[in-house]
Amino acid sequence: MSSLIDIFTSHKSDRSFTDLPVADAVLDRIISAAYRAPTSVNSQQVSLVVTRDAERRAQISQIAGGQPWIAKAPVFITLVLDMHKSRLAMNAIDREQIAQQSIESIVSGSTDVGIALGSIMAAARAEGLGIVPIGGIRRDAQALIRLLDLPEYTFPVAGVVIGHVDQPAHQKPRLPLATFRHEERYQRDGLEQHIAAYNQEMVQHWKNTGREDGESWSESVSGYYHKIYFPHVLDALKKQGFGNDK
Repeated sequence: MSSLIDIFTSHKSDRSFTDLPVADAVLDRIISAAYRAPTSVNSQQVSLVVTRDAERRAQISQIAGGQPWIAKAPVFITLVLDMHKSRLAMNAIDREQIAQQSIESIVSGSTDVGIALGSIMAAARAEGLGIVPIGGIRRDAQALIRLLDLPEYTFPVAGVVIGHVDQPAHQKPRLPLATFRHEERYQRDGLEQHIAAYNQEMVQHWKNTGREDGESWSESVSGYYHKIYFPHVLDALKKQGFGNDK
């Protein structure tokens, strides 16, 4: 088994999988890592929906914008921000839950989902499997909510593909560490120069891996962030009973 630090620092998002099943015992161990992950104020506001049925994975693939690795790999896990459970717990003592009306609950719950997602990815890779996290399920969250029969006060924040790797991915370069680690205060000096150097590094990375059409980081991130990437998320959240302090 790889060391924990090696697992994290060697991260790659694999998108080429065989259809070999993931053993039940292995999947149980992966899920247990997320099950024991910390949650804000012990709210336990994360639930997982495990999808192994091929037809349902194909449906999720289309909901997420046509990502074939979701349909190909044997396991897809949807990580759900879940305030349905806490509402039931409060109903049991005749108290009303109102926290879901605040953006703070969405931030807090999404943070807990992120912690659980990290635990799943690390555990899966420790088991020798490949993973790729999927934000594309928010592209049409309402369709996924219907497919998974999610109740009020829940929301599918992210998903993750798990399976046996066919063709391993290449690890992408990162922005210089100086753009990530800031001592005592946010360090603005030199950011533009670091980004310019990284743009060149990314173009060379794509060439080295056989892609002459590879974009710089500036071009790549612009493809997503020059617009509202998933414009229907707020509407879906509201339909699920969440608010944003307005």
